[in-house]
Amino acid sequence: MDLIKRTATAVVLLGILFVIVQYAPRAVFFLFGQVFIVAALLEFYSLNAKKDLAPQKPLGVVLALGVGASFFFRAVPLEAALFACLLVAGVYFVAATGTVAKLDRFPAAFAVTLVGVFYIAFPLNFLYRIRLEMGPLPLYFLFAVIFLGDTGAFFIGKPFGRHKMTPIASPNKSWEGSAGGILFALAAAALSRWLFLPQVPLATALLTAVVVHAAAQVSDPLESLFKRAVGVKDSSNALPGHGGFFDRIDSLILAGPLFYFIVVTLWK
Repeated sequence: MDLIKRTATAVVLLGILFVIVQYAPRAVFFLFGQVFIVAALLEFYSLNAKKDLAPQKPLGVVLALGVGASFFFRAVPLEAALFACLLVAGVYFVAATGTVAKLDRFPAAFAVTLVGVFYIAFPLNFLYRIRLEMGPLPLYFLFAVIFLGDTGAFFIGKPFGRHKMTPIASPNKSWEGSAGGILFALAAAALSRWLFLPQVPLATALLTAVVVHAAAQVSDPLESLFKRAVGVKDSSNALPGHGGFFDRIDSLILAGPLFYFIVVTLWK
């Protein structure tokens, strides 16, 4: 039943993703991304709230949308948006910290609220920049490398995994599975290049796949650390069979921006 539920959810999500990436106007694509970002951010804050770190959710959402706006309105420099986050957060906490009880929780609340914005909203908005500057095809390449790489890591790691890769963050991940993920990522890169990116040299596409999927293999257990710290398996149950929004975008947090920088540096 879990496999059926997981497959059904995946089919729906991939269908929506394809339509949005391929056909949506840039404003719709951007808004779709902000919905995912805010949903993942709220799950991140909920996880940290379980450790009594007191993240300020409304403030974090406002700051995240402000960072996103700097990607959409290119006249607003990104560094100005990031500084504005620090400035607004500073004003908010100075005004809101008026009791000894709040003072005790201030360092953690201030840190985790800003970390959520920098950790989730900042990197994920690079997917919008990829679509805006390069079109949908590089995004398909990125998704294929990450999603098929994850599939390969599962199918190789499940029967053959012997050596634990990150036993605290992700006890089921193994070095054997990691190698399988890289092999599948290479196959995804070669296939994607053949289908719709023939202008990219094969060696460049394969090197991109290795580096990007390696980043994804770090990004995934990094997200898991937040879950393990509070003793939960998924960030939420919002997506049947797949956990939460934070769970679905975890690999893209580090892999997405890295892919963007590789493309603008090596692919052009």
